[in-house]
Amino acid sequence: MPDFPIRKIAVTVEEILHDGGPPAHVPRRRAAALAVVKNPFAGRYVEELQSAMEDLKPLGLMLSDRLIASLGGDTKAIDGYGKGAIVGSAGELEHGALWHVPGGYAMRDRLGEAKAIVPSAKKLGAFGARLDVPIGHVNAAYVRSHFDAMEVGMPDGPRADEIVFALVMTCGPRIHDRMGGLKASDIKAWDGLR
Repeated sequence: MPDFPIRKIAVTVEEILHDGGPPAHVPRRRAAALAVVKNPFAGRYVEELQSAMEDLKPLGLMLSDRLIASLGGDTKAIDGYGKGAIVGSAGELEHGALWHVPGGYAMRDRLGEAKAIVPSAKKLGAFGARLDVPIGHVNAAYVRSHFDAMEVGMPDGPRADEIVFALVMTCGPRIHDRMGGLKASDIKAWDGLR
């Protein structure tokens, strides 16, 4: 069983009041939770990785719980999400892909009725690398008002033998969204798309 010891956790919350236009009636909130963990596969090629996703599930649930708490605790107010990973230079991109199930399914579990796929990004990165985590609506991938990204990173990670795992949740659409398309209030299919 691989071990992913946590070196550091950070939670960041943004409250967006306007984006150059008039102040919003309700500010948009975005939050990111990051964990810097030891990469048990760093420096070597391991053929079978999938079973390690199981070992990361508790981390996904913990970060999801911290995000929900940082956004006020009301899961009904959270309507956007995304996930990402930055793998240190002694790892490989596939080590970041380990986050697909434990990160995505943890958020969907904690949010209850989330139907849409969780947008994802991953990359190899040096010390202090940053990642734009894509964000989409939790119930319908075609809701344009929630297309967004949040830049995340740790100033002292990932070290070569580490991975930074990130989860992002949001409350509300982009602050001045006006690009049309499917509105969150018009979701009908409940199929994760429309």
